[in-house]
Amino acid sequence: MNSNSSTLQLGLFMPNCSNMSAISTYRIVDDEWPYETNKKIALAAEDAGFDLLFPVSRWRGFGGETDYLGTSLETMTWASALLAVTSRIKVFSTVHVPVFNPVVVAKMGATLDHISGGRWGVNLVSGWSEKEFGMMGIKLLPHEERYKRTEAFIKILIGLWSEAPGTFQHDSPWYQVKDGYSLPQPNKLPPIANAGTSEDAKQMTSALCDWAFISTPTIEATAGIVSDITQRASRVGRTVSCAAFPFVLWRDSEDEAQSELAKIIQYKDEVAAQNWLDGLAIGSGSFDQFTLDMMIVGAGAVHVIGTPEQVAIKIKEMHDGGLNGILMVFQAYLNDTIRFKKDIMPILYEMGVITSFEKNKGE
Repeated sequence: MNSNSSTLQLGLFMPNCSNMSAISTYRIVDDEWPYETNKKIALAAEDAGFDLLFPVSRWRGFGGETDYLGTSLETMTWASALLAVTSRIKVFSTVHVPVFNPVVVAKMGATLDHISGGRWGVNLVSGWSEKEFGMMGIKLLPHEERYKRTEAFIKILIGLWSEAPGTFQHDSPWYQVKDGYSLPQPNKLPPIANAGTSEDAKQMTSALCDWAFISTPTIEATAGIVSDITQRASRVGRTVSCAAFPFVLWRDSEDEAQSELAKIIQYKDEVAAQNWLDGLAIGSGSFDQFTLDMMIVGAGAVHVIGTPEQVAIKIKEMHDGGLNGILMVFQAYLNDTIRFKKDIMPILYEMGVITSFEKNKGE
């Protein structure tokens, strides 16, 4: 197992989409996708000392009784609104490469960097849903070519953000930029993330990105996945931070927590879940080791379930495996963010997993 001396960055995989927590009809709160609730969650996360907010980008839902993720807030405008009302926490946007021109994203991103004083980052998605992009008349490229295009997209962003205005040039099969000009430029390059887990994705992430958002089927598997990304980046003289997205659920006893998990799975929306799985590229590596029940809860999030102490121990184990950040999926985001600060952060602080809790003690 790898050791990790850095502080774990805590974040939320935010409910900017409907039914974000689970592909299930079992609910303990109303849907939290509206902006006003997202704003309350963001402010609660900042108060708790969290570091990151990360959204899902979707253009249509997955049907079934829940129409999973069918109502969603677009993530560039969403990030702008949250950055304007927060003061410390970092907010990412998720951008689908097939939909946006990189020159436009460079301009929008620099604006968000300016608004926030350097607290914005971007997660780039190469595109995988044929039905989603088909409604726009966009055809998906072959898998390998998608990541070559994303490489070009990233190089354009970095060039426009860092080179003298009017001097950047780019020519590739997908984009042509002549005398590229984009002002303002960020004070420093915004972090770029990717969540792909195929061979092509890992190679690109290691070479060009700052964050790799990994999918791990078990807590024990985390260290090996992180090590793979770390070694790939090291071979090209880089370092890449790794984050996972656990579904975190805790109760006073382990039995109560497991019972709640069982209810979510019992009322699963099998149609929506199957539509989700059918849309994933076969053999892409994204969720090859995941069962349907695992996909129901947090759409592939590794399950971190138990008492507050058990949850803290499992988070520490992931951190000890080399993980730099976690983007948590909660059953009830607003309430659970407040509860996490009270129930679990003191334990993580005592374990040395986080060091920023002390300033919030007694609040």
